[in-house]
Amino acid sequence: MTTEDVLLTADADGVRTVTLNRPKAYNSLTVELKERLLAALREASSDPAVRAVVLTGAGKAFCAGQDLKEHVGLLQAGDPAPLRTVQDHYNPIVRAIVEMPKPVIAAVNGPAAGAGAAFAYAADLRVAASSANFLMAFANVGLGPDSGASWTLQRLVGYGRAAELMLLARTVGAEEALSLGLVTEVVPDAELAGRAQALAAKLAAGPTVSYAKIKHVLTVAAEGSLEDALAAEDAAQTVLGSTADHREAVEAFVAKRKPDFQGK
Repeated sequence: MTTEDVLLTADADGVRTVTLNRPKAYNSLTVELKERLLAALREASSDPAVRAVVLTGAGKAFCAGQDLKEHVGLLQAGDPAPLRTVQDHYNPIVRAIVEMPKPVIAAVNGPAAGAGAAFAYAADLRVAASSANFLMAFANVGLGPDSGASWTLQRLVGYGRAAELMLLARTVGAEEALSLGLVTEVVPDAELAGRAQALAAKLAAGPTVSYAKIKHVLTVAAEGSLEDALAAEDAAQTVLGSTADHREAVEAFVAKRKPDFQGK
């Protein structure tokens, strides 16, 4: 395990776990943490040994969003940094999660608010502890959504529900989040880490090149027309049809054995 103060990373079974590590501050996002997180996500994306990623928080919270103490200090000092953090940090972080060419699982171990909730929404799957909750808190501090929340949230729950959650800044508990489609599953707090790791390990052992194309095609289809989706599917199948993983899967099916995927 590598410890870098505000961020922890650990590798096991092809899974890289990235842990926000400011538990006393509910893993709220300082400039340092945002920069470390972005670097960690980019490193995971480019490392062929990493085949799935788990994003979680230390302590009782997943992430409380922007560290407002740091934020207000910069505002009072007339520093332009608070206004740059969206383009310098939040946008790149969300792009790194959404465009990660391997599955990303958010293990939501507690409250997730603002940008913290948005990071979870950007993941491919979200496993929530029973004590987890989600809050789009932007309106409470006189701001609009950032970190891609306007894009990801309504794709999960629809425009009307997304508008409600953002305008009213209403906290959504784990069970309601499950019923709304915000999370993939809810597990007891004590089982969260193990469940997220097991799910990530299962994905890491799968055809990760295929997963990358599935993510890409879904994004194209969400934004474009039927013709855009058909073209993206065709292009993906052309590439995937010549991969070693596809050949291995077909041969394993014929031989009635379990395929051994290599992500190639």
